[in-house]
Amino acid sequence: MPKQFLSPRNDLIFKLLFGDERSKEILTDFLKSVLLIPHEDYDTITILDPHLLPDYKDGKLGIIDVKLQTKSGKIINIEIQVEHIPQMRERVIFYDAKMVTEQIGASENYEKIKKVISIIITNHEFIEKSPKYHHRFTLYDADNKVEFTDTIEIHTLELPKIPSDSDGTPLWDWMKFLDAKNEEDLDMAAVANTQVNNAVIRLKELSADERTRMLYESRIKMERDIYSITKGKEDAAEKRGMERGMERGLHQGRNEGLQQGRNEGIQQGMTAGKIAIAQNLLAMNIPIDKIAIATKLTPEEIEQLRSE
Repeated sequence: MPKQFLSPRNDLIFKLLFGDERSKEILTDFLKSVLLIPHEDYDTITILDPHLLPDYKDGKLGIIDVKLQTKSGKIINIEIQVEHIPQMRERVIFYDAKMVTEQIGASENYEKIKKVISIIITNHEFIEKSPKYHHRFTLYDADNKVEFTDTIEIHTLELPKIPSDSDGTPLWDWMKFLDAKNEEDLDMAAVANTQVNNAVIRLKELSADERTRMLYESRIKMERDIYSITKGKEDAAEKRGMERGMERGLHQGRNEGLQQGRNEGIQQGMTAGKIAIAQNLLAMNIPIDKIAIATKLTPEEIEQLRSE
């Protein structure tokens, strides 16, 4: 390989690998390793957004995921998250609920609703109370062991929890591919699984493509720029909050009043700063989940700001 391979953990590269019309066999094999749905459901897979980031033309940072529909109408959304996102669970529920409600209009009935499935791949521990790397969540009565519905189904895949030795499943092969740190890891992942081998070949092709590398570097730079901008504004807001808090504290007393005023001022300054940052990023058409990462506001709070 002429250049260092691009990591499949990067959301852009993941999209190019699994969200391309030419890669449906790779996508289908990965889905079969994760999901328990009838195999005939894979006979017709429609990638709902096969295009690569049209917003790159405008220099904007878009959310990248792989969204598809199966033969029976099930909607599946796959995304990979390298960095920890605050309120990740709430965010997943929020977007799954949107995938449900978007299926019906005001005059349609609930029979139109098809199952929605989220597959969340993380490069950090997400389900802290379990050592397993794969979990499947539905609406479930844990006391009586009865499932209410699987209309919403959430799968979590955690790369740090992959066992060193194979557990004999195709999913382990795919997880080792996604977790590859070097070319040797890639070649080892390709040995046991034909479709994983095809994914490795495709990844090497992408890594050798100058346009792909340019998009990859552009996205990394944009993410860093947004982090630097928001961090600088947040630090400035915190500083202003501390100054206001100290002024208030001086009027309330040298001891308890100073500390209380400082805490209140910091909190008010940070909140005001986060709101200002969120408003600026909304004006730039930055996706809500990226704004949540930058500001630590919830998606609901950001939606409220947008409606205002």
